[in-house]
Amino acid sequence: MSDAVIPPALRPDDLTADSSPIAYETGGPDGAVAYVTLNRPDYRNAQNSVMTYSLDAAFRKATEDPAIKVIVLRAAGKHFSAGHDIGTPERDFDTFYPNVATLHWDHTRGDGAPLDSNQRLAREIEVYMGMCRRWRDLPKPVIAQVHGACIAGGLMLAWSADFIVAADDAFFSDPVARMGIPGVEYFAHAYVLGARRAKEILFTGQRFTAAQALDWGMVNHVVPRAELGAKVDEICAQMTEMPMQGLFLSKKAVNICEDQMGMRNAMDSVFGWHHFAHAANDADSGDSLGGMDAKSMKAAAQSGAAPKEGQA
Repeated sequence: MSDAVIPPALRPDDLTADSSPIAYETGGPDGAVAYVTLNRPDYRNAQNSVMTYSLDAAFRKATEDPAIKVIVLRAAGKHFSAGHDIGTPERDFDTFYPNVATLHWDHTRGDGAPLDSNQRLAREIEVYMGMCRRWRDLPKPVIAQVHGACIAGGLMLAWSADFIVAADDAFFSDPVARMGIPGVEYFAHAYVLGARRAKEILFTGQRFTAAQALDWGMVNHVVPRAELGAKVDEICAQMTEMPMQGLFLSKKAVNICEDQMGMRNAMDSVFGWHHFAHAANDADSGDSLGGMDAKSMKAAAQSGAAPKEGQA
């Protein structure tokens, strides 16, 4: 196990600290709603490891609280999430956090050296694929309340929720084919978008709007930005009137149907190709991301993508 120590200010189970990348509060009818808020607005809520583990701690807290029936996942600032953290000063991919989603070896080396293929695989099995699957299977309903950018890893967060309510300023994309990689790790694309739309957004890297996402069946509702919170609260109020057993079993039933249609097995297969792409990139250039970084990905998205308003 790595000798790396998590700095006290970054302990993911301390959701009350000012430095926490996740805020947690309760409200709604009878205090039955947990509001889990992504809280790195200065970095467009890019997901570093401490945010991921803090998010898991928040979901665990809501799950274990018998008063909570519904969980809302939302975000502070202008954007829901610009994706995985691939370049902020707080990127902590080489910091050890105890695994909670999988039983696997420590992915860190403790010497600051770049991750090798086995380490990268171990990390992404835990922090990306494992966490999203864990959250998808939470026994309580989760609503993703999305505004602004929801890019790449942001899609993974939204897709692991039970449904999505979006503001009319929301926009979405999975542009990682620009890295030579076949989409983000939690590869639900064909199931949430349909095969042809999934190919279109992957092959072009283009952004699509909340209105398009609604038309394609990826989101449940689109409302004006100023009405987003109220719409989510309205839905929460309806769900909190339902018995917890009915909510849990209904969620379980639909998730089983998706898995019977092959989503879990398909995701495992694509995850293998995803890591082939990382390894091939590394072999060709020494860079597992194919020479792309946060700045170049943003520039590529802005060069030909719509909408121009509210870009990440």
